[in-house]
Amino acid sequence: MRCSIRCSILRAESQRGAGTWDLEFSKVLAGPESLPGIGSVTEFANDTLLRALLRQDVDYTPVWIMRQAGRYLPEYRATRARAGNFLDLCRNPELACEVTLQPLDRFPLDAAILFSDILTIPDAMGLGLYFTEGEGPRFERPIRDAADVQRLAVPDMEDELGYVMDAVAVIRRELAGRVPLIGFSGSPWTLAVYMVEGGGTKLFARSKAMLFDRPDLMHGLLSKLSESVTAYLDAQIAHGAQAVMIFDTWGGVLTPRDYREFSLDYMTRITAGLTRKAEGRQVPVILFTKGGGQWLDRMAKSGCDALGVDWTQDLTDARSLVEDRVALQGNLDPGILYAAPERIRKEVERVLASYGRGPGHIFNLGHGIHPDVDPDHVAALVDAVHALSPAWHRTAGAGAIDRDAGIP
Repeated sequence: MRCSIRCSILRAESQRGAGTWDLEFSKVLAGPESLPGIGSVTEFANDTLLRALLRQDVDYTPVWIMRQAGRYLPEYRATRARAGNFLDLCRNPELACEVTLQPLDRFPLDAAILFSDILTIPDAMGLGLYFTEGEGPRFERPIRDAADVQRLAVPDMEDELGYVMDAVAVIRRELAGRVPLIGFSGSPWTLAVYMVEGGGTKLFARSKAMLFDRPDLMHGLLSKLSESVTAYLDAQIAHGAQAVMIFDTWGGVLTPRDYREFSLDYMTRITAGLTRKAEGRQVPVILFTKGGGQWLDRMAKSGCDALGVDWTQDLTDARSLVEDRVALQGNLDPGILYAAPERIRKEVERVLASYGRGPGHIFNLGHGIHPDVDPDHVAALVDAVHALSPAWHRTAGAGAIDRDAGIP
């Protein structure tokens, strides 16, 4: 679907060139006053996700999917073709709204997540983000030395990143309380890896060389990024995001010591600095380190409300590690979506049983959905979560499942 007539001003502005937006439009949508109901408690048709993130009682396990708006959907591919390329899609608030809502029109998901890219902050810092076919994101001006770090400045969230804030505001308007909106950012360490490597990497040669040879320089870069991420997420909250998530894609490549020093410490700093209440509600914070299951106990002390768990960690063990201090999100193997719907349903049962009874579970994949997945298999996943999870939330004697008895 296309966003409503509220977005017509965006279509007029788009005639000036893809990705170029009049600052006056930013002023139209900037700030809490642009959103109906901001400043008071938002009325939701479905707030199950927010309650689960805060470990409050719910009737069923909420579900959303990382990369739920993406290439596996034919309607997404059509919108992306209309935009011209991925970056122009991200920089067009109307089209970003459109693709954000597409999976919700197909599946009864319990949350929307802002459609954007994790590298918007480095791009706004002047590194020149571009994408090459088959190679992914690249930077024209990667970070190589102290002078490069010194030149970096925290971006203006209403100027260089105004198109993201405009998208957040438009999406909130179009959702109209249907489900909560999740904002997000990459973690400082993950952003630093891309900035130093100049793009994606399998060896982490330049970033780890800087970490080991010039830890002072790496800390200087991470400090600027943590300040930027805090401001970025706060701006998303101000424009209507109702929960936020930090994606630490590359934290799992570090040693335990280096993870604490160069990744977790900075995410903890961000969590402490974020706005934690807006519109009369708490704003939950989710941390997700891919490959970080062994550090969940330390992550649970970061001040976050929930932790993402990838598919390499059993949720029973994860729940034991965090001692129910935070909610857990995950953690179906994304590869199961290549299997038949009947097998998908069995794996959903297994994940629900792995977490067990009680609040604090948000169903998700252990990482992003693959682009060649059949959308009907996603529908099977969502339907299975909604059908099977209520039994794990009923009180004893009311049709509840005994965690020790396993799956019936």
